[in-house]
Amino acid sequence: MKCTIDTESGLISSKDGDRSTSVDLYSTEGFELLSDLWLKVGWNQKHVYTFSWLGRPIIQLPEDIVRIQEVIHDVQPDVIVETGVAHGGSLVYYASLCKILGKGRVVGIDIDIRPHNRTALEAHPLSELITLVEGSSTDPATLARVASELDPGETTLVILDSNHTREHVREELGAYSALVSKGSYLIAMDGIMELVADTPRGHPEWSADNPVSAVEDFLREHPEFVVEQPPWRFNESALRRNVTHWQKGYLRRIA
Repeated sequence: MKCTIDTESGLISSKDGDRSTSVDLYSTEGFELLSDLWLKVGWNQKHVYTFSWLGRPIIQLPEDIVRIQEVIHDVQPDVIVETGVAHGGSLVYYASLCKILGKGRVVGIDIDIRPHNRTALEAHPLSELITLVEGSSTDPATLARVASELDPGETTLVILDSNHTREHVREELGAYSALVSKGSYLIAMDGIMELVADTPRGHPEWSADNPVSAVEDFLREHPEFVVEQPPWRFNESALRRNVTHWQKGYLRRIA
């Protein structure tokens, strides 16, 4: 795609093959087009690798962090399950929200929790709200261990942020969907892989091998879930779309 930004005329134009569009730069459509370009360049330049939360690196887009805070406030989960630990910043973030809300705890799963990350998390002031489970997220033994951490009747929210291949995410969706409470969310992160497949750091195969494709596969067999961007609780703009790394990532359980 070729994109031209003309600040003098106030237009942003794009050409993708034989399809050309031109919109007002200072419009919702202009903002969305600029946002997609910003997401691609920011992802390529590792923008999300520049943040931390309460002392731990958190590899997430700031807007996504704020948006999921709104979801956690609305759902009021008793347990937040996350696959993929890395440095543990996300676990600490969710635990801090649980602390503020006065309810909830976090279960983090990773196939390899590195010793220095485990030590840092176990020494963190919020460690009492965090349980670490080491093992493949799709291994039946790991799933059984996670299930043992949940009590009957608890509201559970699940976040998938480990291996982002289509096959693995599809397996995780199938495995962890049973844990999600009605009205709560199953969140598949990093759907941005489809958008950034053609960037220098991307891979062409990501255009099909990505979490969005896994979500679409999953939904064909699971009508009890729908893709639904959670509503914004405050909005004095004409904007309606998240600027996100989690395209089609929010699956709400409706039945």
